[in-house]
Amino acid sequence: MKITILSNRDLASCVALNHLLPMLSGHSLRIFLSSRVGKKNGPKGPEALDTLKFVEQDLFNLLMFPLIDRSEQRSADGLLSFKGLERYLDAPIDELNDINGEGLLKYAETDPDLVLSIRYGVILRDAAIAVPKQGVLNLHSGRLPNYKGVMATFRALLHGDSELNMTLHTIDDSGIDTGKIIAYSSFPVDLNKSYLWHVLGLYEGGCRLMATTAQKILSGDIVQGVEQSSLPEQGEYFTFPTVDELRKFTDLGFRLVDSDELADMAGMFMRED
Repeated sequence: MKITILSNRDLASCVALNHLLPMLSGHSLRIFLSSRVGKKNGPKGPEALDTLKFVEQDLFNLLMFPLIDRSEQRSADGLLSFKGLERYLDAPIDELNDINGEGLLKYAETDPDLVLSIRYGVILRDAAIAVPKQGVLNLHSGRLPNYKGVMATFRALLHGDSELNMTLHTIDDSGIDTGKIIAYSSFPVDLNKSYLWHVLGLYEGGCRLMATTAQKILSGDIVQGVEQSSLPEQGEYFTFPTVDELRKFTDLGFRLVDSDELADMAGMFMRED
């Protein structure tokens, strides 16, 4: 079966794909990446979010991954860069930021039976949603409908949740995080760890859930989803945190990123001499 994966060119997406792709062996796989989430020239945010963006995108995309790809060094059981992940694919990873416009044809030409979306930075419109024969599944890094929008893990930590969730849901229209909920995966909160550590940790269970569900759908099983409107809690849509919210997050003892954790993550991509 043909599976097209829509993701984003950032660290968390790369980690997620490292979990997901080996579980989809036997299928024909293609990947399109957005180069960012949201508008390119949006308003400048708090400095802490700029630092987070640098770590999630520039540090690995511009420094770590090129070094890894040139040296071809990695541990036997380590993580692959985006380039390294192409060993699982039928074609090289391609960038696609205009999936609803000029890029629609390139996307449609992959003729997918199923589309899997993880952190993709563009809202899918009706024409793109209609392309796969078996629909679109999305993995949202928060519990729906409680935490819609961006940085849902941040919201759960700020709220004091002891457990984080990933939500696997369908994409049926161009609404944001509004599809039918299929299932949740869970991940315990560690008060000594950073926001980014929690985000990355969520993807192992989330991708396992996504892969298992994809296999069921492609095998002809009927996978039922729950309409969010039928649930007692409706939650709200969150945008990026404000300076005051970031300060409160710090006051609770959390941090967005941690240098020691980043060093450990870098080591998972590289082989020690």
